[in-house]
Amino acid sequence: MSQQANNPLHGLSLEKILTRLVEHYGWKGLHQEIRVNCFSSDPSIKSSLKFLRKTQWARDKVEALYINTFS
Repeated sequence: MSQQANNPLHGLSLEKILTRLVEHYGWKGLHQEIRVNCFSSDPSIKSSLKFLRKTQWARDKVEALYINTFS
């Protein structure tokens, strides 16, 4: 537990992170921040999660945006 003390993402699922970002930016705004097609071409939480779970660089960008926006 002490290893996670300074981790702002501790306890957050990728789904919660993505949902909060979509609520804050909207799909269009999220695509402007992170240029990936899953945010612009028929976006949904389900399809975006599928892509982000397979693509580490995109997931890293989403997590970084979350930290920069809400921390």
